Amino acid sequence: MQIQIKVALEYQLSANENVLLTLEVAETDGQSINESLLSVDNATLLRMAGEGGVGNRVWARIAGDRLNLRYCAKVDVTRPDVALEGLAAMPIHSLPTEVLTCLRPSRFCQSDLFTDFVGQRFGHLAGGTKVAAIAQWVKAETHYVSGSSDGKTTAVDTFVSRQGVCRDFAHLTCSLIRAANIPARYVSVYGIDVDPPDFHAATQVWLDGAWHLLDATGMGTASRLVVIGAGRDAADVAFLETSQWAQLIHQSVTVA
Repeated sequence: MQIQIKVALEYQLSANENVLLTLEVAETDGQSINESLLSVDNATLLRMAGEGGVGNRVWARIAGDRLNLRYCAKVDVTRPDVALEGLAAMPIHSLPTEVLTCLRPSRFCQSDLFTDFVGQRFGHLAGGTKVAAIAQWVKAETHYVSGSSDGKTTAVDTFVSRQGVCRDFAHLTCSLIRAANIPARYVSVYGIDVDPPDFHAATQVWLDGAWHLLDATGMGTASRLVVIGAGRDAADVAFLETSQWAQLIHQSVTVA
């Protein structure tokens, strides 16, 4: 499937701000880039590898106090929708180093606080069957409510409130899967069916020696999502970071 992405951002900044962007499509398993063009007015761009080697980050040195950005991409997604049930979880001692990191608690994914709950609720299951059950539980028990969380909301907050946006669904899903001793990482994505259209968040889980993509919001499936970057939580793959406050003027994300 070919997926076309168009992004337009306009922000008011402090003068001569350095902006860190993570919004270019990643060249990674299950997707290939046909076109990727990033244009930032009055800016010098410097690219570097993304977190964990997935995708790119771009430093944009803005001359002035306004970020005007356009990004367009065309991507062929060949990633199939794989049933997680039946996929095996690898023993911890055999995990690659970069994957082992994705078992650890992080600022927004306090997986160590969910060990008892996961053991009681999902302890009778194993591997991909357990992961699928966790994702189904998050989808069933959490309500998608725009504006119900902010940049400080953690997986524990979402577990208590039972509401959030895609970021919160992904944090809670990662936390519960890690609490089951299965590696999981937060993934920033573009999705065809995301409503409202925006930058989206999903989860990758390490089963049968590979990363598998899932979306606990139910808005996307592996074959209809385009990966941007991956990390322990949202702090690793924020689409835009500045040292000073940035005021939104206009933002649009279109995926078709």
